[in-house]
Amino acid sequence: MPEDHDPRACDAAVSLAFSILGKRWNGMILDVLGNGPASFVRLRRALGISDAVLSDRLAELGSVGLVARVVEPGPPVTVSYALTDAGRGLTPLLTELGRWATSSLEPGGHA
Repeated sequence: MPEDHDPRACDAAVSLAFSILGKRWNGMILDVLGNGPASFVRLRRALGISDAVLSDRLAELGSVGLVARVVEPGPPVTVSYALTDAGRGLTPLLTELGRWATSSLEPGGHA
C-alpha cells in the first residue's frame, strides 16, 4: 500500500460514491445513457420508472456531475440527457463491478 494512501479518505470517497450509485435506478439510468443521449420519455420507457422518481434521479445525477441535461433549440425544442465525461469514465468501472458481483457474490447471501 502506498505511503500516501489515507484509508479514511478512501473510505469516505467510496462511501460517497456508493451513496449515489447504490440508489435504486441510478445504475440503470447510467447504463441506458451509456448507449448515448436519451430523452426523458425514452429513459422512462426503458426503465419502467415513474416520472417523479426519474426526475429526482436525473437531478441528483446531474448535481454530482455524472449526467448533463442538453437542450437543443427548435423548433421544436428538444431536451435529452447524456453522460458527462465523469459519467463516461464511470461506465467501465460499473461494468467491472457488475462482473465481479455476478461471479463473486451469491444472490441474497454472502460470498
